[in-house]
Amino acid sequence: MTGARVLDLAVILAYLIFMAWLGVRFSRKQKTTEDFFVAKRSVPSWAMGLSLLATLISSVTFIAYPGSAYSKDWANLVPGFLVLGVLLLVGSVIIPFYRHVVGMSAYEYFEKRFGRPARVYASIAFSLAHFSKMGFVFYLMALTVNSITGWSLDLVVCGVCAVMVLYTVKGGIEAVIWTDVVQAFITWAGVIVCLCFLLFLPPGGPSAVFHLASEQGKFSLGRMQLDYTSATIPVLLVYGFFWYLQRYTADQTVVQRYLVAKSDRGALRGVALGAVLCVPIWALFMLIGTCTWAFYKLTGEQLPGYINKADQIFPHFIATHLPAGFAGLFMASLMGASMTMLASDLNCLAAVGVEDFYRSLRPQATDRQRLRMARILIVVVGALSAATALILAHAKGNALSMWFAVSAIVSGGLAGLFLLAFLSRRANPRGAYLGIAASLLFTLWAVLTNRRIVDLGPLNYRGDDLTIGALGHMVLWAVGYAGSLLFRGSTGKQQDMTVWAWVRDRKARAEQLVPDRHA
Repeated sequence: MTGARVLDLAVILAYLIFMAWLGVRFSRKQKTTEDFFVAKRSVPSWAMGLSLLATLISSVTFIAYPGSAYSKDWANLVPGFLVLGVLLLVGSVIIPFYRHVVGMSAYEYFEKRFGRPARVYASIAFSLAHFSKMGFVFYLMALTVNSITGWSLDLVVCGVCAVMVLYTVKGGIEAVIWTDVVQAFITWAGVIVCLCFLLFLPPGGPSAVFHLASEQGKFSLGRMQLDYTSATIPVLLVYGFFWYLQRYTADQTVVQRYLVAKSDRGALRGVALGAVLCVPIWALFMLIGTCTWAFYKLTGEQLPGYINKADQIFPHFIATHLPAGFAGLFMASLMGASMTMLASDLNCLAAVGVEDFYRSLRPQATDRQRLRMARILIVVVGALSAATALILAHAKGNALSMWFAVSAIVSGGLAGLFLLAFLSRRANPRGAYLGIAASLLFTLWAVLTNRRIVDLGPLNYRGDDLTIGALGHMVLWAVGYAGSLLFRGSTGKQQDMTVWAWVRDRKARAEQLVPDRHA
């Protein structure tokens, strides 16, 4: 190992040790499941917002966004704009609703609205979708570090996993949130350092970089055509709307952030802060990709022959042009981004496992036993995600493509299920189950035929990949609503779980606080 790499390693080790220390520091507070999963609902809104930001930033952001901007333009930033739009649309209602309706699992709501099977379906769909991405995030992070340093991919995966599991098991959601806060600042530092080198190293400096990129259309957001077969701006907007609608309404990692805040207003402020900061971060990563493209164009520097994908070019720049220590800062930021997102997933998966399944299987279990089960689940799921990353690293063929195909089939429609439950008084369990079945069948057909895993000729799905999820939500809602009209049976208690009952009750509570004018 060269002297430069020793300095990078020192920076990374210091960061990992600090993250582990944070987990140990908060371990004394983790006495109950309330502490472990929602931090006694005592987290400041600004910290919750930064935690949400860190949760939405992963190794995919660090590599895929620059790679996308390098090879094409800024079109993949378009879905991110909807993170603000969806929040403005639903935030003031959804956030206080969840804080008053559920305890620790978002999927309690689906049981109250449609019965136990709906809760089980939503919990399994969330768990499979998030577990399916965990191994890939680990793998992409380790692959990037390996390409920069040559360090063993297996050792990077195992080392980072060990630290992440340690502070998540010891410190619970509170440790996850405060490591997220630290990571948010590290991410900003890593991005700014990289941009400074990319802007000032090429001849002509920033003006030359921006002029060339603008001249070549590298800042374009894509095409406006109404063409559902490719990733046009309308397709990206529809995808972004349903993606963030699902995240805000039916994703445990986000709903759990609502629950940790001190008040409804604090939760809304925190979520707004996280959403407002996301778009600039994503835009900066896009700018990194554009500046990397301009750097190699302006300098005329040749890329080595082994680089055959756009995702490999920014890590190559890091390895060859950032001084010792600065590369370590970037890699620490990359590892931290992966750990914070995965630690959040681990805590949320444990919450779902304990609250949605273990409580039903062991109704007499004490809170202490549930807390122990949560920690066991974190260790097991963390080890499995690391094993998945190692399998992906050494597998050949299209195993990753198949993995994503399976996860897409089993995890579709949660936003549609929430809309059906929340907006319609007439929606009932039998209609909801019919909608779930229709959504699963549609997604199964669309994924398998779109990827040509099954070729049905003229009956193949022709739309862009991004349209499948959005249509899956719409199919569930439409079929679920029609089925509810066909099979009547919603009870008054179930109808009280809709937005209309929520608004009515909230208005009644507000009126009770107003003194009688005639008193």
